[in-house]
Amino acid sequence: MKVGVVGGSGGIGSALIDLLLESNSVSEVRATHHRDLSAAGDNQADTTTGPNLTWSRLDATDEQSVANWLEELGAIDWLVNCVGMLHTADAKPEKSIRQFNPELFQKSMAVNCLPTLLLAKYAHAALNSSDNPLLVTVSARVGSIEDNGLGGWHSYRASKAALNMALKCIAIEWERTLPKARVLSFHPGTTDTALSKPFQKRVPEGKLFDPAKTANYLLIEMQRAHQFDSGRFIAWDGSTIPW
Repeated sequence: MKVGVVGGSGGIGSALIDLLLESNSVSEVRATHHRDLSAAGDNQADTTTGPNLTWSRLDATDEQSVANWLEELGAIDWLVNCVGMLHTADAKPEKSIRQFNPELFQKSMAVNCLPTLLLAKYAHAALNSSDNPLLVTVSARVGSIEDNGLGGWHSYRASKAALNMALKCIAIEWERTLPKARVLSFHPGTTDTALSKPFQKRVPEGKLFDPAKTANYLLIEMQRAHQFDSGRFIAWDGSTIPW
């Protein structure tokens, strides 16, 4: 099985690659990194190596770059998008609408939502020959409209809600055009990465996950994705999150 991991130099992406390389069912991993220092969550180095692992530099928000990468990739079974951002070096999540930051909003939409749409646009040919094609994106529970009881974090919530809607639309369309495929939105829980670092003091004991633990939860859901219908929003513990 051949797997593509976009955003493989981040905490979750890197840990997932380690697990994939240990799996007997995975023959090849093609991973991407993008060293954008303004976006928290990038390890700035693709340190994982292996004979079955190939790295490429990719701006997942650039359409032509995504199209070129997927064309070069060829046939693939699973495509995983781990790209995401919560804050930048200059802007924190807005606690109040009075703090709304248009630049952060646009950056959040570009990083958290746009890559999945671009990947899906050009992934059809790459996934079409697989017997168990899968598209999964790391999302966040705060993107659930129904589950939102706290408000705040306007740009991040809006971008993750937009991402979830995009994934649902892709799942519905692929039921007709790529019927073997499964599309999955995955909430990883609070993971010990640069993305969550400024907010970890408020995380309850036992709820801050090591990236390897989160990656294992993600891999479990990927492995059992074809047991269920496409277009699901799943938490790290396998529970369904309302859209």
